[in-house]
Amino acid sequence: MKRKYFGTDGIRGRVGDPFISPDFVVKLGWAAGRVLGNSSKGTVLIGKDTRISGYMFESALEAGLVAAGMDIRLLGPMPTPGVAYLTRTFRAAAGIVITASHNPYDDNGIKFFSGDGDKLPDAAELAIEAEIDRPLVTVPAAELGKVRRVDDAAGRYIEFCKGSFPQALSLKGLKIVIDCAHGATYNIAPYVFEELGARVSAIGTAPDGLNINRDVGSTKPEALASRVLEAGADLGIAFDGDGDRLMMVDGHGAIIDGDALIYIIAKSRQAAGCLAGPVVGTLMSNLGLELALRRLEVPFERTQVGDRYIMEHLKRTGGVLGGEPSGHIICRDRTTTGDGIVAALQVLAALAQQDCSLAEAAAAVERYPQVLINVRLERRMDPSTLPSVQAAVAAAEAELADQGRVLLRPSGTEPVVRVMVEGMDPEQVQAVAERLADVVRAEVGA
Repeated sequence: MKRKYFGTDGIRGRVGDPFISPDFVVKLGWAAGRVLGNSSKGTVLIGKDTRISGYMFESALEAGLVAAGMDIRLLGPMPTPGVAYLTRTFRAAAGIVITASHNPYDDNGIKFFSGDGDKLPDAAELAIEAEIDRPLVTVPAAELGKVRRVDDAAGRYIEFCKGSFPQALSLKGLKIVIDCAHGATYNIAPYVFEELGARVSAIGTAPDGLNINRDVGSTKPEALASRVLEAGADLGIAFDGDGDRLMMVDGHGAIIDGDALIYIIAKSRQAAGCLAGPVVGTLMSNLGLELALRRLEVPFERTQVGDRYIMEHLKRTGGVLGGEPSGHIICRDRTTTGDGIVAALQVLAALAQQDCSLAEAAAAVERYPQVLINVRLERRMDPSTLPSVQAAVAAAEAELADQGRVLLRPSGTEPVVRVMVEGMDPEQVQAVAERLADVVRAEVGA
């Protein structure tokens, strides 16, 4: 069945739009309480990032969940993976995060976790959608839920992150710049790395509700690269607004993406004898990662874009490591979802164990030229169903022959289609991507 409200990762859009409005979120909270609480008393944790609309949607979710008879524990600003972790430790029925991840402040969204700390399966999302379309009926007054704040939520998650780093290792002597994107990691990430021994300089730690992801964070790592060079740091780590993805910068200011970071962790896990199953990437993973892993004789498999699909594939195959070039990295032997802080700590542990720099470790992944063009659409749709676009894709694939890849992927979170072309010759890749994007833009572009 086609989903009506949910996208690739929860529900997301511009604040004030039909599905990102207070009245809809009240109904969403009620529907989620009915489905995830199995129509019986339970507890739901709510966390949020730092965007100004989070207060409004927190209150709306409270109203809906309480009307469904669910108790609530408010976590305040908390990274998405922190909510997943605390949902498990509280034995809660579900966890909810109010966030639009790496999007600007005037977007927002709602992400859900099951009681196991996993992203919801399609069946649960469809059940919530079905409930949304029914009349809201409040439980009797004696059965209404209650709301409490969890005062030590940040401290609990900090200790969890530190616990994912090997006890025998330390970050002492390492100078690190941390970029928190003015987001949910601002009062957590610096403490994690400092308490493990690193000398930390932090940027993006002054959220005002409007500056989340603005010119900082994992989607704008150039600010971090400049600060690393300015400070003479060993490396830098940038998180996105909700802390579930990261990028790193080496001591020379070079940006290291998720593919190279996955390789570094995989090599370390393999050396320790604990790399079970295949490494799982997505259709967007660079061919250079696949070839680098092949040289290690590590199997690599691709799945749909989205960390919940990576997790599902890891579970099916018994794998423990997967992720995306964007920096969503799942270390399934450490946690249940993409976690920027935990993944960064696994990279730092690998560097310590291999006694090498980030630049040296990442050099094994020779990145193939890849061009990604986002074409904004008049409406959400899949342009690959159009004959003219299909013909353009076939022509592009024929031109690249067996030396590249072409991918058209509609975004699950915004009305754009991502045109990706990868190959050996950067000029050819750029030209093919632009021609293909022009065809899509002419047919259905906004």
